Order: sequence, then C-alpha cells, then structure tokens
Amino acid sequence: MKMLFFMFSMLLFPVQDEVMKDIGTAMKAGSAKELIKFCNNTVEIKINGESSNYSKAQAEVILREFFVKNAPTNFVYIHQGSSEGLNYTIGRYTHASGAHRVVMIIKKVEDKYLIDTLNFSQE
Repeated sequence: MKMLFFMFSMLLFPVQDEVMKDIGTAMKAGSAKELIKFCNNTVEIKINGESSNYSKAQAEVILREFFVKNAPTNFVYIHQGSSEGLNYTIGRYTHASGAHRVVMIIKKVEDKYLIDTLNFSQE
C-alpha cells in the first residue's frame, strides 16, 4: 500500500510542479490573462491589506491593474509547502518601484491545481 501511495505521489507532483512553473511565468510576465487561467472560479485577492473575493473575470481586471501599476522586473519563489491539505507558495514579485511578497494558496479542484487566494504585500 505504501508503495502504491509513493508511486501515485510521484505522478501527482510533476503536474503540480508544471502548474507552479506556469504560474511563475505568468507572474514574471505580469500577464493577468495567463495568470487567471490558474485561478479558481472565485479567488480572494489581497493587495496591501485590502482584500475581496472576485469572480475570474473581476479578478483578471484587478490583476491587470496591479500589473500595469507595478510592471514586473522579476518573480521568484522563495518557499513552497503544504499545511492542512492546502498547498501554498511564497514568492517575491519585483518591479521598478520596489517589491511585493506574494503568498498564494493553491487548492486541488477536481483534477487541477488552482489559485484560491493571492496576497500581495509591499515589502
């Protein structure tokens, strides 16, 4: 049974790693259009302490505005982990006027890993 679980997890993590790579690419590009593809139907977005839940269409507008105001120079993951069945990442989004720490909560919805919460905090 342990071997079966190990084999299943080996198949699962490459899918999650590929999604994380694609999310990172979208963040580096400052592409709301690409990033929204990896968001849940409803996503919580928090920017510098102001938080709200948005539909995917609304979230795309909010993210586009953020990326326009803070055009990216880079994005890197600092830490990834899981707690209580949720996956999370912590990253650093840099732009010309500074940087934001980005915390993402990733949930598995059916057979996909989707961003459920996206938190940008100015450093």
